Amino acid sequence: MEEQFEAFLTGSDNPVEGIVTPIVCAGYGTAYEFKSIDQTLHLVIAKDKDGHWIRIDGTEPYFSGWVDELLEQVKKSKQH
Repeated sequence: MEEQFEAFLTGSDNPVEGIVTPIVCAGYGTAYEFKSIDQTLHLVIAKDKDGHWIRIDGTEPYFSGWVDELLEQVKKSKQH
């Protein structure tokens, strides 16, 4: 399994710093869980049956762009 890594998501006022952890999620396989350092934001993304990355869990409200933003950081972490 991949390692945890630091990530930032765009917040309404400032970037939100957090840790991304790869997890195994029933029905989805590998998913990625973002938890903010300040405990205000939680987001879990995974591929759906059509291969599209979607939000499967997390806090409300959330910005729809976070899925793509987090996915880009996951891809970058795999390149290192």
